[in-house]
Amino acid sequence: MNELFFSDIQSVASLLEKKEISSVELTQQLLKRIDDLEPSLNAYITVLYDDAMKQAESMEAELLSGNIRSPLHGVPIAIKDIFETNGSKTTSGSKIFEHYISNRDADVIKLLKDAGAVIIGKTNLHEFAMGATTENPHYGPTRNPWNLKKIPGGSSGGSAAAVAAGMAFGAVGTDTGGSIRLPAALCGIVGLKPTYDLVSTQGCTPLSWTLDHIGPMTRTVADSRIMLKVMADPLKTNLLNLEIKRENLNGIRIGICHKYFFENMDQEMKRIVHRSLMRLKELGAEVIEIPLTDIENALEAQKIILKSESYTFHEPTFTEHPEMYGKDTQFRLNSGRDVSASQYINACRRRESFIRSVLDAMNEYKCDVLFSPTNCIPAYDIGSVPPEEAINNIFQLGRTPIGNLLGLPAITIPCGFTDEKMPVGFQLISKHYEEGLLLNIGEVYEKSEDWASYLEKNDAYQVEKAMNVES
Repeated sequence: MNELFFSDIQSVASLLEKKEISSVELTQQLLKRIDDLEPSLNAYITVLYDDAMKQAESMEAELLSGNIRSPLHGVPIAIKDIFETNGSKTTSGSKIFEHYISNRDADVIKLLKDAGAVIIGKTNLHEFAMGATTENPHYGPTRNPWNLKKIPGGSSGGSAAAVAAGMAFGAVGTDTGGSIRLPAALCGIVGLKPTYDLVSTQGCTPLSWTLDHIGPMTRTVADSRIMLKVMADPLKTNLLNLEIKRENLNGIRIGICHKYFFENMDQEMKRIVHRSLMRLKELGAEVIEIPLTDIENALEAQKIILKSESYTFHEPTFTEHPEMYGKDTQFRLNSGRDVSASQYINACRRRESFIRSVLDAMNEYKCDVLFSPTNCIPAYDIGSVPPEEAINNIFQLGRTPIGNLLGLPAITIPCGFTDEKMPVGFQLISKHYEEGLLLNIGEVYEKSEDWASYLEKNDAYQVEKAMNVES
């Protein structure tokens, strides 16, 4: 295994700045790796060979002249194929947009390019981001690098698999019910869902205007910090404090709510997540029980909002050509067809009430962050859940949807493996625009676990070995 492909963004940026490798060479090598692994993983829908090489050549010329735009300068990044990219296809994982070519870049893609990132390809996803498994009926399923029989999670499963398998140094995903955090946890990487509206959704095919978020998927917490600085709406960066870092967690109060978050959870995974909570205590954090009420009713409201807004966006094409949608997407859209205006409005009111109650509880208990599992069961086999049962799979796989309902920033961090060598992650949720706090806690924890070296020593991390076992 070439360790270069599993380097973090900081390390790659240093190699580029020191001219120990060029952006052109790096991009060429990564494109070769993608070609080698794609038949097994199917992480990409479109690989941007020509565009990536042109970007790499341009960034290399700037670097040689002494101009470095950001730590992403010349670094190959993958993006979920739901973002418009000037001159290349944006399928949204669908047959409907199979040949759609945009004449503009989505806002977040423009920011990445302006920062010097090389967009190497557009990753596979659950059709129209409407699912948690990335079992795409049109472009094939993405496979989990840790076990090729398993789902990678979704809907940003291609982005998660690409980063986990060393096919990109970072990736961009979307998150409406956990579609960044859940695949990140199932693939053993870091996934950050920022505060609602911190990253512009312009140029991104919507799933739910009320619940959609965009964020980075990376190998380390520090890399998420680097990408978020670039991706955040420039008009809102004054709301963030990403510069201050911590050496320990002294003075941090972590709230846990066993009701809902730890219910119906795989026992092995519960032990792993609990161990990470104990590590946070060892690092100086105080852990307290915090009561959160009316969670189930709030989640039902979330489902109403999600399916109503999804159907509203797709109504024209779904009414005209329902056969062009995959079976599970048809189930999802049909479920939103009959939502009444009063049901939708009441669901939005319940959401606002729930947000106030959670923030009030955090303030009352002087709670800085909430802690929970990210995925509560391991990744299951591809094809094992029929479409009619998959409509609620994100609510069954993880504890991520509540973060979208709240609109609060949330991060998932790898915290161990099951006996079958499948990754497990824990989630932290903070108050609005406190991404810096999440990143600080995550970095302190990550360093305490020596996570990068642990992953490199773990046989399952070597995707080549996983594929050899499969074959």
